[in-house]
Order: sequence, then C-alpha cells, then structure tokens
Amino acid sequence: MKTIDHHRHQRDRTDFAFPTLLGLILLTMAAGPIENADPPRPNVVVFMVDDLGWQDVSLPLGPETTDFNRRYRTPNLERLASRGVVFTDAYAASPVCTPTRTSLMTGRHPGRSGITYWTLHADRDNSTKHPRLKSPPWRLEGLSSDDTTLPGLLQESGYRTIHIGKAHFGAIGTSGADPTNLGFETNIAGHAAGGPGSFYGIHDFGANKRQGKTGPSVWDVPGLDEYHGQDVFLTDVLAEEAEKEIRKKTADGRPFFLHFAPYAVHAPIMANPRHLEHYEGIDRREAAYATMIESADAALGRILDTLDELKLTDDTIVIFASDNGGLSAHARGGQPHVHNAPLRSGKGSAYEGGVRVPMVISGPGRNEIHADGRRISTPVTVIDLFPTVLELTNTPLPAEHAPTVDAESLVGLLRAGGDTEVPSKDRGLAWHMPHQWGASGPGIEPFTSFRRGKWKILYFHDGPRIELYDLANDLGETKNLAEEHPDIVQDLLLALEAWYVDTGATISIDSRTNQPVRRPAAHAAILRANTIED
Repeated sequence: MKTIDHHRHQRDRTDFAFPTLLGLILLTMAAGPIENADPPRPNVVVFMVDDLGWQDVSLPLGPETTDFNRRYRTPNLERLASRGVVFTDAYAASPVCTPTRTSLMTGRHPGRSGITYWTLHADRDNSTKHPRLKSPPWRLEGLSSDDTTLPGLLQESGYRTIHIGKAHFGAIGTSGADPTNLGFETNIAGHAAGGPGSFYGIHDFGANKRQGKTGPSVWDVPGLDEYHGQDVFLTDVLAEEAEKEIRKKTADGRPFFLHFAPYAVHAPIMANPRHLEHYEGIDRREAAYATMIESADAALGRILDTLDELKLTDDTIVIFASDNGGLSAHARGGQPHVHNAPLRSGKGSAYEGGVRVPMVISGPGRNEIHADGRRISTPVTVIDLFPTVLELTNTPLPAEHAPTVDAESLVGLLRAGGDTEVPSKDRGLAWHMPHQWGASGPGIEPFTSFRRGKWKILYFHDGPRIELYDLANDLGETKNLAEEHPDIVQDLLLALEAWYVDTGATISIDSRTNQPVRRPAAHAAILRANTIED
C-alpha cells in the first residue's frame, strides 16, 4: 500500500543518541528519577463519519429508544460509549461536510474562516441557484498550507499524524487538497472530492467504472491501486489500512494522531454484502444504507480491537463524531425528510436533523477523561474538539491563533462528575450557511441559526424570516413560538448580531438589489418598532 509521506527521509532517531557512557549518565541525571517522569502522551483517534445522522446508531441519544435505534447495528459504538462519555446534544459546525471538517482542523467557525459550503473547484461556486438570493463571497479554495491546523500543531509537538479516508479540506489543484500540506505526515485515500466514485473494489473505487464508462473522474478515490479489481468494500479497506498504521506504533515509538474518515455513509448508497442478511424485509435502498452504517461501526471495532491487542487502549483517546446530520432529502428509501425522526429534516437543513450528530469520547483516566458511560446534555460542537485534543495532549496553541478559535475545551465535562460550568449549558452556538444546498425540503435554504440553552432561533435569509423553538419541549421543532415570545426573539437576534460582528460572517445577497439582506440587529429594530406601534 502506497502512502504519501513527506517525512520518509527524516533522520533516523538513533542519530541523536549520546555516543559515550558519560553522555548516558548526564542524560539520566537531567531526566531525574524515573518515578517522577511524565506519563507518555496519549495517542488520539478521531473517527469522523460522513453524513451519519443522530438516529443512525443503535445507541439511543434521545429521551427514548427509537425504531431507527433498533434497526441499525452499531455494537462497537455502544462498546465505546460504555467506557466513554456520550454527548446527547452534540452538533456539527454546519449541515454540510467541508465547513465542519475544516472547523475541526482549525478550531474556527465556518463563519469566521469563510469556508461556508462544500468545496470542489477553486474557481466556481457550487451552490445551487436560489430564486431570490445569491451566495456572498466565500473561501472557494478551502484550507491551504498556510493555515494553522490541529495535525500541524500535533506534528510539531512530536506526534505522528495520519489521515485515512475522506479529506475534502481543499479544492482541486490547491495546496489544501493534499492532507500532507495540512500537517499530516501520511495520507491514505484523501483528496479534494467529498464522496467516493464507488465503494466497490471491482469498480476501482471510481465513478466512471461504476457507471460503465471509461476514463478518470474527480470522484475516484486515490492511492488504493492494490485493491483495484478485488471484491472488497471501501470502508473495510480503509479499516485495514488503519490497523496497519496503528501497528507501526510498536516500531515508531512516537504517539500518533489518526484522523479516520471512512467516506461512509456518504452517497452513492451501496450495500456491503457482508451485512445484508441483517436487514431482510426492509426497503432495498434502506437495507443498503444500513449495511454502510454497520460497515463503519465494524471499522471502529477493528480499530478498538487493534488498540486492545497492542495494549494501547489505556494510552489512547478515541473520539467518534459526524460531519453533519443524516441524509434524508434524496437518495434514501421511502418518504424523504423523516430519516432522522424525531428530529426534523436532515442534511443541508437548518433544523436539528441537519446539524445534530452522535458524539462519544473515550480515553484513559490519567488524561482526565472519566470514562464511565455518562450522558452529558450540555450542547457541544465538533469545533470544540480542536481545543479539547490540544489540552489532552498538552500541545500548545500559538498565541496568534488563539483569538480566532471559536470553541471551548470539553476536558472539564470529561472529568469525573462532569459538573463543570465550562462550557456552560447556556453558551450560544451558531450555524451559518448562506448557500442553497442541492436539494429541497424543510429548512434547506440559506440561513443562520443560534441556540442558547433550550431556545433556538432560525434566521432564514429569504425574507428574512424568523422561527423560534423550545428544544427542551419540542425536539422536533414543530411549533414556531416567535410570536409568543417577542422578548426572547429580540434577545437572540441581538446575540446573533454580536456573533456576526465577532466572526465577520457574511450574509446572503439579494439577487434583485445585489446588496446583503437585512442583518439580525436591523431586523430586531423593525420588530421592536412594530411592537411599539401595536
């Protein structure tokens, strides 16, 4: 298996050994007594699934076990949860993939970084046309080699950094398209495109061969030539490559950071025959989708088994999350927009189905993770993983980057008891996508939203229009309470305006006037004036 490794020519570590007995004695004296030595730095595995919805797991994350929880088979996620911490109110940074994935890499909200939509070509906006709005200028190229990134910081502090699977950090032809330009020493199968051409080795993991055509496609998964023509499934292949990389720990000695992104469960929805027997009697496409979920869980299991076998479990932090809510608007079986119920809508949407995701963190207690299967309802986001990993690995954050980090470390919540006030349950979280995604459905339109405590306000740019929901009592966002609670609307609109100012986020453009649509503060002023007149 070929990997892209810019550090294969690094000087051998033994070159730095002291050549004399005196040198060894001095080194020992400088190090101090062995019993006072710092514990080894933990390995980190971030398992980032693609398009996995809040209900796409057998682990119940809501108030009750649902039919979807009963349908899907994710025993290894349950296994991780039993020895980890489960976040019931975890969120992606965006309802689509690239903004969340780049936010994890940088700790910056998409509104601040300008990466507010999924990337592919650096010279064109792939947003779908909206009848009345246009996208504002945004960072079409995605991340670049100039960005400060999580793997880059870890690499500088002594970690071996590995990316396997979906990257989708930067556009075709840019520096960010190659993960090795972003701090990863090793890249396996990651490139600019966000989905695989095929999940089947018999198609060479390519789009054209899957469709009976010839020639290359931008969707072809690179670097897996040795599996071409074989009857293998992409998720299984990537899990095998992950096992190989973890086993290098015994020879390398350095702690490792593994970012594993299995392409699943992104379209094209293709069945893994190994698991089909578990889903007899349901819609054919839904059965295929279920096998993709089970394949991702099996990959997680293979990683956990390898850590157990090598006795690395007590030295490794494992983080499981998804980059956006579950696909539901198209390509699924049955009625659309219901596959994340009780959440409303799905991928691409402003509603909870578009942004709420599973998240579990497990790790050794000596790294302050009290892994006891606790469930935490504090709202958190994938962006929070950036400062969390840095703190758990004792990796410094450059002073010049710190002011632009839009996240808080979760270490306080991971400690025994989990009763810390950081992050606060009433911390404000925002989502911002001034783009029309390529499907239609509830909440799939340009928007900015904001949650604080139990309240969530949706600011749809077309209008603009406002909706307000009480998530504590209406998880499915069925009753718009904006007219009943004008004071809360005013308060949240002003909080959202402050977020706009802080991040520099840009709002949608009115196609008729070619001017930005009304901002939250201006809208709040109009509502206040109307209330006074009434």
